[in-house]
Amino acid sequence: MPKPVTPRLATDCVAIDAKGRVLLIRRKNPPYVGHYALPGGFVDIGETVDDACRREFMEETGVKAGKLHLVGVYSDPKRDPRFHTAAVVYLTRVRAPRAVAGDDAAAAEWIADWRKVDLAFDHNIILRDAMRALAKLSAGTTDA
Repeated sequence: MPKPVTPRLATDCVAIDAKGRVLLIRRKNPPYVGHYALPGGFVDIGETVDDACRREFMEETGVKAGKLHLVGVYSDPKRDPRFHTAAVVYLTRVRAPRAVAGDDAAAAEWIADWRKVDLAFDHNIILRDAMRALAKLSAGTTDA
């Protein structure tokens, strides 16, 4: 029986430090070479989405993710110009250790005002949603 054609499953991680900065990477590979993006990547066969998020975050930034909070699932067929992807996105709060670019990242940087940088994919929408989720977490509500 042939395998069904389905979207590729990915995960992205929104990491916030105590100063409210976001850890972003600069993309090393197409598409969006040189643009800022959230650390993330594709889920491997046999891997949970949570584990993939932690792995990709560590591979691309050298930083260990804290507790993961679901931000949402992003599945617009046009979100990635290469092919249809569905991304499960998490929010984590971390201390601000030195980030070191690795794997698919040309750079990893803590960015204070992410609204002023050119973001790849739909990551500006994701970051807005993540900031709303962070506000709910900070207020002590449990639906974030």
